[in-house]
Amino acid sequence: MDKKFFVEQLADRLQKSASVATRAGQAAAQEARDGATAAEKREDSRVAIEYAGLARGQAQRADKVRAEIAALETFRPGRVVGGGPVALGAVVEVEDGEQGRTFFLAPVGAGVELAGPDGDGFLSVVTPHSPVGKAVLGRRVGDTVEVTVQGEPREWTITYVE
Repeated sequence: MDKKFFVEQLADRLQKSASVATRAGQAAAQEARDGATAAEKREDSRVAIEYAGLARGQAQRADKVRAEIAALETFRPGRVVGGGPVALGAVVEVEDGEQGRTFFLAPVGAGVELAGPDGDGFLSVVTPHSPVGKAVLGRRVGDTVEVTVQGEPREWTITYVE
């Protein structure tokens, strides 16, 4: 499995997220400056202050995403040797008896959904700091892990690691 494909796809998704945050920040900053007449700003300065805060928040979001992109530039996921433990860069499949899920354990990008090669299925990015990442890290095929997802405890069995 070519995990470089997943890293490139994740970097692309993060780049788009950074662009959206940058544009939103610029629009909010513009609105803070130009969105009201001088008289309106004197009467209700809260609007300009709120837009300025929104612009700062979006700029911080864009900076954070750019830092994540930089972290991906040096990330080279290795191959998990047959039967080896789950490590950073692993693709992990789990089942709860009813349905299965597939995760890509990456250093950044938690929650991003990626498409498999040739559009074959979907997998979610988890980080080692996330509850799912912490639960599967170091485990092996056949191990059962307990994770709380959306406030609900789940029990998953690891069925595949690469």
